Amino acid sequence: MDEPDKRPYGTGDASFRAAGGEAGIRCMIDAFYDLMSTDDRFATIYAMHPADLEISRDKLARFLCGWLGGPKLYKEKYGAIGIPRVHGHLAIGTPERDQWLTCMTEAVAAQPFAADFKRYLMEQLFVPAEAVRRKCSAEQPSEPAENS
Repeated sequence: MDEPDKRPYGTGDASFRAAGGEAGIRCMIDAFYDLMSTDDRFATIYAMHPADLEISRDKLARFLCGWLGGPKLYKEKYGAIGIPRVHGHLAIGTPERDQWLTCMTEAVAAQPFAADFKRYLMEQLFVPAEAVRRKCSAEQPSEPAENS
């Protein structure tokens, strides 16, 4: 069970390899941002991004390389990151989290990954997406209570 291609996802670089390495991850991220920028269902989350998506694409691809057990490319170029913290200034609630997850699900579905890896990947991506939602919900000012 110690052959790299036989290890369970989440062990060593098994997930990184299942995603096709850096090239496979970049292809997935390109599909994700291409879909986000052209499909009105994702207009809310698209509007949270800069007009030029080049850096956003690079940052997410580099982050996912390391997050999936591959080289820590994000840290090498951009330094340390706390995903929920860097999104704390955005108004991300359940609808925005779900838009992101739907867009990513469709981008992942278009990749030549094994079906069980696609399921695993989306289950794993829910965790940081939910952490971002919780952080952003906590950061947003609440409406003042009305006097009754």
